[in-house]
Amino acid sequence: MGGLNLRKRLFVLLGAASLVAGMAAVPAVASAAPHPTTVYHAPVAGPYKAVCQVSHSSKWAGCFAMVHTNAKGQPEVFPYQTGYGPQQLHTAYDLPNTTEASGTQTIAVVDAGSLPDIANDIATYDSAFGLPTFNQCKSKTQLHCWAEVNQNGSVNNLPPPVPGWTLEASLDVEMAHAICPNCRVVMMAANSQSLSDLSTAVNTAAARGATEISNSYGYFGEDCTQSGYNHPGIAVTVAAQDDGHGLDCPAPLNTVVSVGGTSLHLTSGGQYSSESVWSGTGGGCSTLNKAQPWQLSAANWSTIGCGNGRGENDVSAVADPNTGVAVYDQYDGGWFQVGGTSVATPLIAGVYALAGNASSVSYPAELAYENVSQLHDITTGNDGSCGVQCNGLVGYDLPTGVGSPDGLGGF
Repeated sequence: MGGLNLRKRLFVLLGAASLVAGMAAVPAVASAAPHPTTVYHAPVAGPYKAVCQVSHSSKWAGCFAMVHTNAKGQPEVFPYQTGYGPQQLHTAYDLPNTTEASGTQTIAVVDAGSLPDIANDIATYDSAFGLPTFNQCKSKTQLHCWAEVNQNGSVNNLPPPVPGWTLEASLDVEMAHAICPNCRVVMMAANSQSLSDLSTAVNTAAARGATEISNSYGYFGEDCTQSGYNHPGIAVTVAAQDDGHGLDCPAPLNTVVSVGGTSLHLTSGGQYSSESVWSGTGGGCSTLNKAQPWQLSAANWSTIGCGNGRGENDVSAVADPNTGVAVYDQYDGGWFQVGGTSVATPLIAGVYALAGNASSVSYPAELAYENVSQLHDITTGNDGSCGVQCNGLVGYDLPTGVGSPDGLGGF
């Protein structure tokens, strides 16, 4: 398997990245039903392990994808897609397959290194789940297409793959595309997982018109700079991390949408059944960043104990590997079942893209706080044993924020 190394807990700073602008609408896409020649399999039970390699350098970030493993502890390659697919996610979160706004949106996903088999990954994923053909962009104005560029925005001179990040990149691209099939999706391939390279990619994405920028990586702690993550009018989504209660940069910044993780359960008919705090999701109170006014006004805020400090998270979505998603990654061998807040982060970016409202406010996290009645309130489960700050609560809570999508009204 090409590069799936165990990431215990990264003590590193992340940068961010992504690119490209939005365009005009395209025809409505078909429902993401399973492809006739394949069989959908329900999520399977663990064990799981982190995808990205371990690093203890403050200059290096790690991704937050968790992959199902076999009895030997190796990432398990399945002969078919296992885990939730596009239709299950759209049904669970009551999302349309397309909107008029989605044809004008560009979702940039930021990863370290390139994804050599991106074209085949997308084609296989689309075929398996019955999505319309999604081709490579041939121009900067083309709609409903994908592109892969380096951290400076060029399709030339892509960096080599970074061990472990290829599965993360496949996950990010496929999840953004699954949620918003009508959107343009651009993978920003940073030269490395260093803070400097990732930050360059994020700023390039913002400068070139990305409407959403997804960042599924981080480093231990909250001592990080807003440089690279302060882009008003753009939904910059950032993963909370996968080690339970605690903060990993840059999610604690008050300029981003910090995304927590849930365990999502569906009925036998594929409908939303229940959702609880995933035990692995990060979250906590920042001592270095102030809460935005709309967060201070959130129901239940006074019971959390953050004072005027920024609370992580804002919103949440499926992340539990046991209720994970299907990902196709040819570079590493085929179909995988993947979880982690790396799933929730591009998913939420896709929801913002479907809604198309990020540019209506300076910091798009505000939209969820203003429309909490149109979200699933996650009231059960915990991400640790720290009492109220670890628990799912009625109203705002740190692990899941104000909730998960229930249609587009919260975004």
